[in-house]
Amino acid sequence: MTSTVAQPQQDATTQSVTAQTVTAQTVTAQTATTHTVTNQPPPLTPYDASEDAALLEGLRREGAGWAEADLRRLGLRAGSEQAQEWGDLANRHEPVLRTHDRYGHRVDEVDFHPAWHHLMEVAVTEGLAGAPWADDRPGAHVARTAGGLVWGHAEAGHGCPTSMTYAAVPALRRTPELAEVYEPLLTSREYDPGLRIPAEKRGLLAGMGMTEKQGGSDVRTNTTTATPTAEPGVYTLRGHKWFTSAPMCDVFLVLAQAPEGLSCFLVPRVLPDGTRNAFRIQRLKEKLGNRSNASSEPEFDGTVAWLVGPEGQGVKTIIEMVNCTRLDCVMASATLMRKTLVEAGHHARHRGAFGARLLDQPLMRNVLADLALESEAATTLTLRLAGAADRAVRGDAGERALRRIATAVGKYWVTKRGPAFTAEALECLGGNGYVEESGMPRHYREAPLLSIWEGSGNVNALDVLRALGREPAVAEALFDELDLARGADARLDAAVTRLKDGLAEASPVGARRLVEHMALALQASLLVRFAPPAVADAFCATRLGGDWGHSFGTLPDSADLDAILERALPGGG
Repeated sequence: MTSTVAQPQQDATTQSVTAQTVTAQTVTAQTATTHTVTNQPPPLTPYDASEDAALLEGLRREGAGWAEADLRRLGLRAGSEQAQEWGDLANRHEPVLRTHDRYGHRVDEVDFHPAWHHLMEVAVTEGLAGAPWADDRPGAHVARTAGGLVWGHAEAGHGCPTSMTYAAVPALRRTPELAEVYEPLLTSREYDPGLRIPAEKRGLLAGMGMTEKQGGSDVRTNTTTATPTAEPGVYTLRGHKWFTSAPMCDVFLVLAQAPEGLSCFLVPRVLPDGTRNAFRIQRLKEKLGNRSNASSEPEFDGTVAWLVGPEGQGVKTIIEMVNCTRLDCVMASATLMRKTLVEAGHHARHRGAFGARLLDQPLMRNVLADLALESEAATTLTLRLAGAADRAVRGDAGERALRRIATAVGKYWVTKRGPAFTAEALECLGGNGYVEESGMPRHYREAPLLSIWEGSGNVNALDVLRALGREPAVAEALFDELDLARGADARLDAAVTRLKDGLAEASPVGARRLVEHMALALQASLLVRFAPPAVADAFCATRLGGDWGHSFGTLPDSADLDAILERALPGGG
């Protein structure tokens, strides 16, 4: 009897325990299921940043095919997990200013995360700073630009000191005795950080101190003064600069008012006797982007400086420097376009929605193809400008005239397209693109800088008008370039005709429209001559023919999206 009564109780207990176990297992299984990652793209890295048909074709076409093996090697390094991590760390751990040491002495040092130094070492070693000026091979400047288009996939901010170092060399050559001392170090491929006597280092970096708070781009209103000393060519400066980037550089080219007018000066951070020059960093700027790179406000008070070029010809002395840094602005914008296009294409290839991969959804294909057109046009123009620069420094007068106008045109337009392009690429990732760890917000913040640095859009547009008015050869050079594509596309021919007619009515109020038309015609002419028909036709139909909406992703039904994407996206479309 007892056993028959107890048995049901035992069964009930067993059932209760079993139920609890099942419930726990179910909860565990459900919990695990909610954390199973599906329908997310794998990491893009490692990838080859040089896998870009427009880049490689332009490299060969502009005379630097000899650099292709090195470029491909650099592309693999730029897309490596290590380099991408360096870029992330350099921006997460921003530079820090130390104005004084522990004893109260002024030191004006800027401390960088080790990742910054790794990035800089690769850039300098690979010849992305001043090295082309010491390279006699035709195409050396093209090879450097192509290297920037590739290595920029790792990080953008450290391109500032390498660009200024590159640009300083032709300006410094205005005073041969200074160039004799500093040029071998500025063109060195050795990265040697730390402030020491310049002549005792293995390599130098150069910066620029141009703008002031009361004038900005209007440098003729600068108030920093330069007072001659008893030693010929040596002055002392007194004043304040408003936006001087990379203050850890060894030497700076600085504009100041000398007795005969605005002049250019070389300012070393450390003097030949080993003492610190007066270069007091008041603060570092808190910027929207470009956070890995320090930008500062230095103050000069009895600062020793050497005159570069004739006194009173400061603007004329630095104009060659500006040509170089404007080209790098175009290059950096094209790099950001390519980098974000690669990121967007990778996401679309591996992410599904509404029953298909994003890459197979018609609207997404249209968006990516439109971005691909813009990217190829920017890259092709960048390399054409680099080719003009390379041939100009070797004495080609026609290329010098083309460089003069086309660089300003490209600087205006490509940097203007960058922010909208980057925003659209970010949107391709949806919410994933809006979080910091995707890297897209960093690229988005970086993009607007390039339309500001070396003159805003208005400054560049007006500079084009100035060149047209003062240098008749530049218009001739531009139309000679456009005429190389004459007869290949009726839309382009019509655009060139409109452009010629528009020059007769050029005015400051219409300068932006005129420069935009120049840029689009120039890009179209290059694509008609060198790109596949699908790319050239879609570009001309939209950018010149008016069959285009006001946002990316509005290519007409006639556009060959498959051909465009197959060419543009790594791994095909």
